[in-house]
Amino acid sequence: MKKILFVLGGLVLLIGSGFQLYTSNTDEAKSSEGENSVIYLDADSFKEKVFNYETNKEWKYEGEVPAILDFYADWCGPCKMLSPVLDKIQKEYNGKVQIYKINTDEQKELAATFGIRSLPTIVFVPLNGEPQAAMGYRSKNDLETMITEILQVQK
Repeated sequence: MKKILFVLGGLVLLIGSGFQLYTSNTDEAKSSEGENSVIYLDADSFKEKVFNYETNKEWKYEGEVPAILDFYADWCGPCKMLSPVLDKIQKEYNGKVQIYKINTDEQKELAATFGIRSLPTIVFVPLNGEPQAAMGYRSKNDLETMITEILQVQK
């Protein structure tokens, strides 16, 4: 009986480490799909590319082009509907806007730091000025209007 438990325990560890390796490899693949693609962020890359909330007390955007932050979860229906829309916007704006995705289930620290309580939460980050958030699914037309008004970017 002890041998069986030992073997089962080893299998659980092996499967768990394999799953962790698989998910870390897919995350790396997601973040390096191409120059004009949506970028998936973790806490460290968020601090580097968007805002280092540990060292700065006041908002200071780190990016070179305006950004849209999509706080989402894999289980969220409206998030799944929004994802292809954001992919299209990323391609159509061709480097004038950068879309970042933050999985709130995996990045609980970021979700808590920014008070994310509703999914999806879309945060528009202009080069100058304060970010503005919108909750829930938005159509492509609504998003393009917000990009024009908040981010002051045209296609």
